[in-house]
Amino acid sequence: MVGNILFRCILGPKLFRTYRDPDRHGSTRGSRQGLQYQPNGLERHADTILGLASVLWSFSYYTSPLIFLYLYRKGYLITSKLVPMTQYAGTFLLVLAGVACLRGLGRWTNPEYLQFVAILEETKKNNSLENKRKLSYYNFDFGSWPVDFRWDEVSSGKGQKYSKAGVSLLKPERKHRGATDSVLSTIKKLPCQIIGYIFAHTFGRRMLYPGSVALLQRAVHPMLLQGQARLHEEYQGKRAKLLACDGNEIDSVFVDRRMASERGRKLVVCCEGNAGFYEVGCMSTPLEAGYSVLGWNHPGFAGSTGVPFPQNEANAIDVVMQYALEHLGFNIQDIIVYAWSIGGFTATWAAMSYPEIHALILDASFDDLVPLALKVMPESWRGLVTRTVREYMNLNNAEQLCKYQGPVLLIRRVKDEVITTTGPEDIMSNRGNDLLLRLLQYRYPKVMSEEGVRAVREWLEATSAIEEAAVYSSYEVDDDWCISVFQSYQSEHGSSFPWSVGDDMTSEGRRQLALFLARKYLHNFDSTHCTPLPAQEFQMPWTL
Repeated sequence: MVGNILFRCILGPKLFRTYRDPDRHGSTRGSRQGLQYQPNGLERHADTILGLASVLWSFSYYTSPLIFLYLYRKGYLITSKLVPMTQYAGTFLLVLAGVACLRGLGRWTNPEYLQFVAILEETKKNNSLENKRKLSYYNFDFGSWPVDFRWDEVSSGKGQKYSKAGVSLLKPERKHRGATDSVLSTIKKLPCQIIGYIFAHTFGRRMLYPGSVALLQRAVHPMLLQGQARLHEEYQGKRAKLLACDGNEIDSVFVDRRMASERGRKLVVCCEGNAGFYEVGCMSTPLEAGYSVLGWNHPGFAGSTGVPFPQNEANAIDVVMQYALEHLGFNIQDIIVYAWSIGGFTATWAAMSYPEIHALILDASFDDLVPLALKVMPESWRGLVTRTVREYMNLNNAEQLCKYQGPVLLIRRVKDEVITTTGPEDIMSNRGNDLLLRLLQYRYPKVMSEEGVRAVREWLEATSAIEEAAVYSSYEVDDDWCISVFQSYQSEHGSSFPWSVGDDMTSEGRRQLALFLARKYLHNFDSTHCTPLPAQEFQMPWTL
């Protein structure tokens, strides 16, 4: 019995924080304040050594090509040199195993850890609501958290159709060639395809999603712990592990406001940026605005497993949506999908795949990844970069957005320095402009004729509210007339896009309608890319 408990302590997860049970200590806010777990000296020193070893391994992993090159040039990659190096490595691993045993011994002498590990083992045996409630008052390494919801727990027929890879994605169109040409073309492209695969699966993916890099996660880990404590203690957030169809485990948190206000009956599903985590990301904006909120971390971020390629990203948001519908009990019409930056990919996928959602809000997002990737790579690599992005990192936000028929709001950062292709001073290089134009041209093709596009581009050049108003008034836009035109068309032809409104209209009328639509679909926020969006800027999209 004693040996079994000691073994669990050796292999058990790291404990970070304990929370008070409000059923035992009352339900006041002060009673929910948690305490940092206090390891004894033996566990603390052993943890420090193991932590340094983990940092050393991560650093070695990311610099392994340089290390191997150095060893090769120094002549160490020969049998006579490798044997003693292997012996040194084996000795080092044995020492680390001994340190892990000492850490387990320190935990074994700590009553607080013994109580935690007993609850964890009981929950693994019997994943009942009561056991999960007890376990929720501990913050520990999320890898040991039991699964709360699986992708296949769908009973209402709302689920997606799954292939071997997972949910379906929009694929780029391929040029059709004859059989002989196709074989020859494949052989010619094989070297570039191999280089593209290596590029995408090594530094390319880490450049696109730096939040998945282990060293960065270790650096921000204290901030993530503070964010988790805040969500649990101030907002009574409930953390959950969701199992996606590809086997990845998705770290999520839910804050329930349904009983607090009418606004709380709406659920905002948040999609973070490429270095964002729900603990410290865009989730704070709808929280401050009073909504119920469901946050989740990308695959490979914090407690989520896997790597953030588009297929895995889509699989992750799918299980998040299913969790909101099946487990949390929200109606699809009460769900708002909100995204910041690169989160626009998963948000537009969710809107495309769950078209009955209440609304879609995209903050500082872009239309397509290719122009932004070309910005940071050499011009001579244009063909390779384009093919690699299309094949492995095809974040085609605009294409997915055009498949959604519901209300949309785009928020453009006037001083955005990330999704511009030249610089923050050139607002017309902001790819949010292209996202707006693609959406309007799909939904209102007759309005967005050449003169309509020209008027909208002139309006997009404005960098302040005064300049916007000046452009708007120069075209003498009559809002009431525009609304009456759209309402009349909707009552006669229905609300499915694309609309043919403006087909028999003068150029002046189309320009008025185009500017009216641009101002309704896009709001400017005078800020840089990473500034948190204030709660007062979080508004619902325009609807007729």
